Amino acid sequence: MTDFKDRIEKAKQKIAAADAVVVGAGAGLSAAAGLDYSGPAFRKEFADYIEKYGFPDLYSSSFHEFPTEEERWARWARHIQYARFKPHAFPLYKELFDLVKGKPYFVITTNVDGQFLKAGFAEDRIFEVQGDYGLMQCAVGCHPKVYSDKETVKEILEHSHDMTVDSKYLPVCPVCGGPMDVHVRKNQFFVQDKAWEEAAARYEEFMNRYADHGNVVLIELGIGYNTPGIIRFPFERIVLGNPNATLIRLNSDYPHGPRETAARTIPFTENMHEVIKDLIE
Repeated sequence: MTDFKDRIEKAKQKIAAADAVVVGAGAGLSAAAGLDYSGPAFRKEFADYIEKYGFPDLYSSSFHEFPTEEERWARWARHIQYARFKPHAFPLYKELFDLVKGKPYFVITTNVDGQFLKAGFAEDRIFEVQGDYGLMQCAVGCHPKVYSDKETVKEILEHSHDMTVDSKYLPVCPVCGGPMDVHVRKNQFFVQDKAWEEAAARYEEFMNRYADHGNVVLIELGIGYNTPGIIRFPFERIVLGNPNATLIRLNSDYPHGPRETAARTIPFTENMHEVIKDLIE
């Protein structure tokens, strides 16, 4: 990689000249912003779960098979409160908004913590592909509708004890009467409701307008190889096919891509806060 200042100047020039900017974000962005998945804040908030189940991090704990719905929702309520409702907009997200707000922009993200909306990004310019911790759905997707879980989470937290909650506080599907689940893509029952479909259509329309031939800048933040087919690989294909496209990739572990797109990829392994602040200045 070239000198940091040279890469910053090149990226600033590309953004300034762009007709549009597309932001693609993964879990690495929220981690860099301050959402603690495995450090001191996580260990403090989930000390009892760590002691009993040995959970190494927040992400892994999501896949634990609890024996009862009461235990499962007690954990999810704490998880959702910790990652979705309790945090305000992180400064890094606000800075990212300041960077792109003067351009036509669109956000595609695999994050489910609602940070983009909190930071000021327009709701109709955000596509949350993998769902939202702030919503719930029928656990088996019996109907294509999602519901706010804010009051449910609050009630469960108020009445939880010993990592469980009384069954009377569990959310129930209003259609089939079965259990509800958090609205994140973790199995075949994920609900793509009307709002999800509309967001997908808006994103596709935006990309059809700019991605194939326009002077577009793709800013990719914190995306590794967990679900690369959603953002990372499509962004690389756009740069490969569009000579006017530039990829600015912020990733401490996986900054580089195919050699065919290296000339139009500006990689940063440095601290995301520093990079975004320097791009704004």
